[in-house]
Amino acid sequence: MMEERENIVTLVDEEGKEQDFEVIMTLEVEESEYAILAPLSEEDEDAYAFKIVHEGDDEYTLVAIEDDEEYENVLAAYDALTDEDLLQ
Repeated sequence: MMEERENIVTLVDEEGKEQDFEVIMTLEVEESEYAILAPLSEEDEDAYAFKIVHEGDDEYTLVAIEDDEEYENVLAAYDALTDEDLLQ
């Protein structure tokens, strides 16, 4: 039985296939907000970064980061935050 957790999101890929992800963290980089997601499926251990685009009070969309420099900045911020966590 799978527990219900509120930090789970379901994304749909280009082929219409749904996949559940756990939100590892959200972070702000250069005035934009991003989410780091890890898939719940066992065969995929990678984490992914998505830009959070707010569309209303409680509505938002997760958008793939297309720009390489923006992606690198988000990864650098994530690495810095996770390194800080390890040092404490």
